[in-house]
Amino acid sequence: MRIQRAGLAAIAALLMFNTGAQAASQSTEWALKMFEEKSHDFGVVARGSDVRHRIKITNIYKETVQIADVKTSCGCTAAKPSKYTLKSLESAYVEIVMNTVKFTRKKESSVIIRFSSPQHAEVRIPIAAYIRTDVVTDPGSVNFGSVDQGAGGVRTITVSYAGRADWHLRGVENLPEYLKAEVAEQYRSGNSVRYSLKVTLDKNAAVGPFRSQMNLITDDTSNPRVPLLVEGEVVSDIVINPGVVAFGMLKPGQEKTASVVIRGKRPFKITKVECESDLHAFKVRMPEDKKVVHIVPLTITTPDGSGTIVETFTVTIDGRKEPVTFKAFCKVVAGS
Repeated sequence: MRIQRAGLAAIAALLMFNTGAQAASQSTEWALKMFEEKSHDFGVVARGSDVRHRIKITNIYKETVQIADVKTSCGCTAAKPSKYTLKSLESAYVEIVMNTVKFTRKKESSVIIRFSSPQHAEVRIPIAAYIRTDVVTDPGSVNFGSVDQGAGGVRTITVSYAGRADWHLRGVENLPEYLKAEVAEQYRSGNSVRYSLKVTLDKNAAVGPFRSQMNLITDDTSNPRVPLLVEGEVVSDIVINPGVVAFGMLKPGQEKTASVVIRGKRPFKITKVECESDLHAFKVRMPEDKKVVHIVPLTITTPDGSGTIVETFTVTIDGRKEPVTFKAFCKVVAGS
């Protein structure tokens, strides 16, 4: 009898465990579906290099998703989300950083993301890398920072190697069109060699942030490629905020005014503001002075009928070859 009771108790415990495991799996599955990647391997990287990667999360549900916490299982990695609250269809990034200065050789970790709503869940993303001890980059990435539009820029990286006496850095691959790279040997003695890597940002690079990964090509048989992060942002001399003016829902004949802030790096004069359509629904109060920041009132008087109005405005700046643009939109709803 005791044996039968013990057996029944064991079966009940096993059933409870299986039910709990299944529930845990289901509670995690909804969260895992939001991730663009389920794991990431940095591959073989140089010591001292800036090793970072962003994993995209998109809220595919109607409910708002709340990230409660992000941490890692090993001190060799760190992780941080771009935001903690994601409304329906919004996206965020979890940026993962691998410490290649303090740690070397094969490293494995997990990024742990905990969610508090719409229900509790925990997602683990495995992370791996092999940090070479024979190749060192200084600084750890090609970082242009903030660059004025049309200015271009140059950054120089030192690549050092200790090992084979006949080791060579052959060149660079996977460069975007707006970047050029030159490799020059600076020093060689015994089993050590040092190269200079000069990276040039084209003056015609488009406005906005850029981020990519170039590969250093070596003559190593097993691991010929060494990744190197390239990033920066090309900033326009004229910035308009907001880039899109949202007037919301208005009735026919209703009037509403919003402010458009146009900011420059130095005093400038606005000579013209034009819109593409012939609706004549918008009026702009033109500033007359020359200054760094212009606050331009934009007024809409909605026409009869209903529908969505989308208008593009072209702003001409005195002495500037290219105009700048912004948009405005509203939804006209007829009825009482």
